[in-house]
Amino acid sequence: MRPPRSPQPLGRRVTDLLPGWLRRHLAVVLGEQGAPLYLAGGVVRDLLRGVTPADIDLTVRDGARAWAARLAELCGGALVALGRDEEAARVVSGGVSVDFAAFREGATDILDDLTRRDLTINAMALRIDPLLLDPGADAAGTTLLDPTGGWADLAAGVVRATGPEAFTADPLRLLRVFRFAACLDFRIDPGTLAMAGRQGGLIVAPAPERIAHELDLIMASNRAHRTCAQMAETGLLGHILPELQAGSGMLQPASHHLDVLGHSLEALRHLEALTLAPAIRFPGQGGPLAAYLATGRNRVRLKWAALLHDLGKPVTRAVDVQRGERITFHNHDQSGAELFRQVARRLRWSNGDTDHVAHLIGLHMRPFHLANVARAAPLTLRAAIRLVRAAGDSLPGLFLLAMADALAGQGPERVAGMEEELAQLYAHLERVRAEHVTPVQAAPPLLTGRDLIERLRLVPGPLFREILAAVEEARMEGAVKDVDGALRLARSLVAAQGRGPDGSGE
Repeated sequence: MRPPRSPQPLGRRVTDLLPGWLRRHLAVVLGEQGAPLYLAGGVVRDLLRGVTPADIDLTVRDGARAWAARLAELCGGALVALGRDEEAARVVSGGVSVDFAAFREGATDILDDLTRRDLTINAMALRIDPLLLDPGADAAGTTLLDPTGGWADLAAGVVRATGPEAFTADPLRLLRVFRFAACLDFRIDPGTLAMAGRQGGLIVAPAPERIAHELDLIMASNRAHRTCAQMAETGLLGHILPELQAGSGMLQPASHHLDVLGHSLEALRHLEALTLAPAIRFPGQGGPLAAYLATGRNRVRLKWAALLHDLGKPVTRAVDVQRGERITFHNHDQSGAELFRQVARRLRWSNGDTDHVAHLIGLHMRPFHLANVARAAPLTLRAAIRLVRAAGDSLPGLFLLAMADALAGQGPERVAGMEEELAQLYAHLERVRAEHVTPVQAAPPLLTGRDLIERLRLVPGPLFREILAAVEEARMEGAVKDVDGALRLARSLVAAQGRGPDGSGE
């Protein structure tokens, strides 16, 4: 949304933004502190865009924590210190979050403070103490403070750094440029883009958690591919993910038309499109796909899996001279999953995100292997059940990833009709899951660990899991229907292991 042509409506928007109780309490604090008070940064940007700000960001000359503490005392809100090195604090009360910050980096006035911020669209302010101290003041007279041209950039949809020192002051701003372009659907000023390319190496300085947060916001947008491609062009993505950059210029077999890095970015492009309309490629399967994408962080995790699914190729690349110098990447899925876990640890990812993405990367070749089998002969129920069980709740995500992977490989030797094969295979596996897997998983087990101890006199150990899994799988296939059949299978597995009644070797 374009900002208004003149700043006159802003005062009324400010009074609408601040609840009555907050205006009253802020007026008290203002009377005690006797200093100017400004709305500044993102809150002003959002007001200009006609968007309700998520938080209320206030700026004072100094003593921000004292301002916050007094407000918290007056309203009975929670006080939270922000940052170890910043004079900043937050007050949360009545569902409203109010952030206080002092002038930054030695700034002497508000205009100086604004010029030291990251982006022009975040470097605007409104002085609001006249509105608070005099309820009868003319709200329409509120003046916009805009020393860097943020209003014009907001109107033009441009992300621009405030100046040549913006990134050296805080290298995380390198990523914030791309994050705001992705989230607002803005273009990046060419000069800012060039500066990001020259100074991209600075991005190794910020805390990993801060980097991961910005990347996550990019992936959560609908412009993750466009943004990652731009970051790759500037070199910034390579500084953050050197394991991904290792695929730049690395040729692939003739089934591919791009190098490894280009293919990874292309897979992200197709995956992002698939998440918006999955049923187009998977007719009749929109329900389970949409349900998967709507669950928790699955959409973001899946985008990460698409970008990083071939992380293992650079470390597994080989040339098979006996097959005409054919390029191979044997077991790159498993190597990639392990390499990804190292990346996730470095970026301080949560265990849930790490496990989910690693699981998808480790399985991403399985749909293709199964499609190859089905192309040569009818697919067995056992093979279908095993992939359904291996994928678990991530089965829809796995096939979305496989589809994006297939679409991203358009070389002359690609398998014709692979996308249709994947769609048909997924539909078949969903039927197998509904008819064979889910009913067994929902029913009481035929055997438990206690049964193995009491009825087969086995000692608990790794064999327990193998037996119970085999019994469950056989039940899904229909080969085992009751407890007696389950016990017979368990005994045969014990015998095949060459173990005695107590589970030890005889």
